Amino acid sequence: MSLEFDWNDIPLILALARRGSVAAAARELEIDASTASRRLGATERRLGGKLFARDRQGLTPTELGDLFVARAAAVSEQVHGMLAAADERGAAAGLVRISAIDFLFDHWLLPRLPLLQVQYPTLDLELQGSNGNASFGRHETDLALRLARPGNEAAIASRRLGQVGWAVFGAPAFSGLARAAWPGQPWIVYAEALAHLPEMRWVAREAAHAPRRVRTDSLSTMVQACRAGLGLALLPCLLDGTPGLARLDARVEVRRELWLAGHRDATGSRRIRAVADWLAACCEADRLRLCG
Repeated sequence: MSLEFDWNDIPLILALARRGSVAAAARELEIDASTASRRLGATERRLGGKLFARDRQGLTPTELGDLFVARAAAVSEQVHGMLAAADERGAAAGLVRISAIDFLFDHWLLPRLPLLQVQYPTLDLELQGSNGNASFGRHETDLALRLARPGNEAAIASRRLGQVGWAVFGAPAFSGLARAAWPGQPWIVYAEALAHLPEMRWVAREAAHAPRRVRTDSLSTMVQACRAGLGLALLPCLLDGTPGLARLDARVEVRRELWLAGHRDATGSRRIRAVADWLAACCEADRLRLCG
């Protein structure tokens, strides 16, 4: 086995293990798939063995691959820790990636971003709107807003920011609709994959016999469908007063905790701390609107 190794290939190997295909890893790293494949082959020749088995389902780490990925992940953690420590000595500048459910960006944070940019003009932001939880261990994001307490991952530092309340909304044509009539109305709900969420369990219980349902995997799409008059929806109270939407009852039907999570090694980074403090300040300023 050759001791000559290109350390730049560590992110490639980690991306291949994470994504399970050369094409997906190449897209993540913004390189050509042919380049990724060539670099993987060169790495395997240097190491003297195959890192991945290839089949129709994609790439699966071999025994050597599992060992390499585990060690490479540890090296990546150390490098990110060093960069975070170095960043603490500089200004609040550079890229900060924030992941959250798309609704929190579209209907809450985006109008506040200009003030953050004025305060920190050298910050770059990457907004990752997703229902899934990005991984801190794999450095997929820097900060995450989550609607549940993060798990006990060793890599995560978290703090509770407050609560988000949900209420029933409809288009203005539904205004004044009696609560007793809600179960007989059409409803807009999440897709089956998200049926476990507290707000969807509430809908399943309270509107089990709705005549029809429109399903979506995006809360922002649900908002637009509600405005279009396609049915009732359980939506965040933050939308109260939004043109085209009517809140049908003052009652808060569901409450969920809002948490901010970040990588422990990066909590001392000036740029990440600046954005984390801004997110916490936004939450405090809108505390009553958020909880309903």
